[in-house]
Formats: sequence, structure tokens, C-alpha cells
Amino acid sequence: MTTRPPTRKRAATGVIAGFVLRLARESVPLTQTRAAEVLGVDLATVQGWESGRRPLANMKAGAFLDLRRRLLALGADRSVLRMLDAAMDADRLVGAALDPPAADLHPLAGWVHTRATAHMIAWAVNGTRPPALHFLATPSRRGPVATTPTLPTAERAAFFEHLRTVVEASVDCGDRHALLRRQALYLASYDKSPAAVSWTAHALHARRDALMTHGWSPHWAEARSTATALARQGDPQPLLDFIDRAMADDDAEAANLNYWAYWLDAANGPQSDDQFMTDRALTGWDPVTLFRHMVRGLHQAPGYIDLYAHTLWALLTAHRWLPRAAPDIAAELIDRTALLLDEGRISSRARTELGTVHYVLRDHH
Repeated sequence: MTTRPPTRKRAATGVIAGFVLRLARESVPLTQTRAAEVLGVDLATVQGWESGRRPLANMKAGAFLDLRRRLLALGADRSVLRMLDAAMDADRLVGAALDPPAADLHPLAGWVHTRATAHMIAWAVNGTRPPALHFLATPSRRGPVATTPTLPTAERAAFFEHLRTVVEASVDCGDRHALLRRQALYLASYDKSPAAVSWTAHALHARRDALMTHGWSPHWAEARSTATALARQGDPQPLLDFIDRAMADDDAEAANLNYWAYWLDAANGPQSDDQFMTDRALTGWDPVTLFRHMVRGLHQAPGYIDLYAHTLWALLTAHRWLPRAAPDIAAELIDRTALLLDEGRISSRARTELGTVHYVLRDHH
């Protein structure tokens, strides 16, 4: 599965951002023709943006800012416009697969991606709509129109093959390409074809030595990515073991909160490596924003419920004032924890920690 695909003409790498732009236009709502008129461009330009033939990433920075602000002024949905950055990041990753750069210059080697970007990738390769966009109604259209920013079959295959090649090439590079390896392996696990699932399971289990660490270590982030990817593959035990062993000290608990804040876009800005996780003072993110995102995402990740439960417990332990600062979110969590505790389908550890969370919230409510 590591044979590099033959040289091909480089395809457009703006499909994902172009599709999000189309959603923003339709949320106004505007036709392509009307959008071209009010934006002061020709119809072919709008069509090129939305199809990906003219990637938004190729626009000058000022022109792109103007486009986004004009759409906002016209009434485009703010939530959709916020997803443009993640969509452009996802397109950049697809572009790296179609035209591979040197390892040191790979976008996964010098930038820690977020959940929003991962969701955009999942949307393009598996058709899984990002939870942040579930609220959007599908407008009526004439004729056959794509309902997802799905990559063409050849590009999808090239994307996953590139990720697998990157993983295998970085195995012998030690810590030098640790960020590149762990992020490429995590995204490779989105490929659900039988052969790919087998390869991913083998590659993930080959990294299980990282799961043996107790508490914080330089390999903590890799262990977390490995455990969560295995959980998505249907093997929950490594994640349970990770919570038991790798959350064994204050440094590891801080790393977990710091990573969640970054992953859920509650952090102050992008990061080029994993060192931000070592901040024990927890100064790089807003606790209320993280609390909100954790609670709102609790029902969206049944495979990660144990990690959510532990993180919510740790967050409320570190910031006991959160229920008073965000009473609406606290009330929502009371209801959700009650349902989870009644269902009886969670581990004993998650039951204990969610029970503690529920008690603390009820005590403050």
C-alpha cells in the first residue's frame, strides 16, 4: 500500500473551501449570478471559487478579507464564514498529497491541526457533515448539484496513499517528525476501505509502545492520538488504558486540557508544535469557551465518552467557578449527565467521574 501513485496533472485544491463559500452564498441567499453582481466580479469567477478551480487560497489576503466581509454584510451565516479557514487548511492538506513537499515543509509537520480541519477532511473523504454545520437547511436547487465537497475518487485515493507513505517514511526519524507522523496517522484512520482499515490497525498497534508511558512524557500527544484513533476503529481499550496511565500526574492533566482547548478552537491562536501542551498554568485558552464546546460536543462523540467525562471532571476541578460563570451551560450539562448515567452504557470510570460532575453542578445550580 506504499507504492507512490504515478505522476499526474495537479488538480484543483480548493474544492472544500469552495463548497463552504457556496454554503455562505446560499445562506444569504444569493444565486451565483446575483453574487457576482454584488461582489463586483464576473460569473466565471464565482463559479471558479465554488468549484475549486480557482482556489480561495490563491487570492490575495486583502481580497479574501474583503470577500468574507462583504458576504457577512450581505447576511451570510457567521458560522459558515468561520469555517472558511478550516476548509482552506483542509484544501492545503489535500494539495500536499497531490503535490508532496519535502517532509520538513509538509503542512502537518509545522502546524497542529484542529478538530474543525479534521471535520472538513472527513466531510471531503467520507461525506460526514461537520457537526458545526448540521443546522444548515439544504436549499432547493435545479438539476444535480453536489451536496458534499467530496473529493474525486482518484484524489481521495492519492490523499490517503500519501498519508500512509508519510507515516511509513517517518517511522525511522524518531522525534524529528513526530508531529508529522502522528497527524498523518490520525487522518489516515479516516479511510474506511477494508485494506486501509487493516493497514491503519497495524500501524496504530505498532505505536502502542507510546501508550505504555505513565503521566506526561514527550510522547504524550502521540499516545493520545493513537488511543483516540484506535477508539474510532472500534477498539476502546487503549483509550481507557491511556486515561488510567497517561493522566497520572498534574502535567498530563494540564496537557489534556491544553490540547482539548486547542482542538476545539478555544485557544488563543495556532501552534507550530506540541510544546503548548506543557503550560501548567493553563493560560492559553478561555475556560468558559472550552466548557461550552465540551458540553455541546458530549453527545456527538460516543466513542470518546470516557475521555470527555474525564476532561469535564478535570476542567471543573481546575476551574470550580465555571458553573457560576456559565449557568446555562451548567444546566445543559446537568441534563446530559443525567441521561448518560441513566443509560448505563458507560464505563465504571466514566460513571464515577460524570457522577461527580453531576453532583458538583447540582450543588451550584
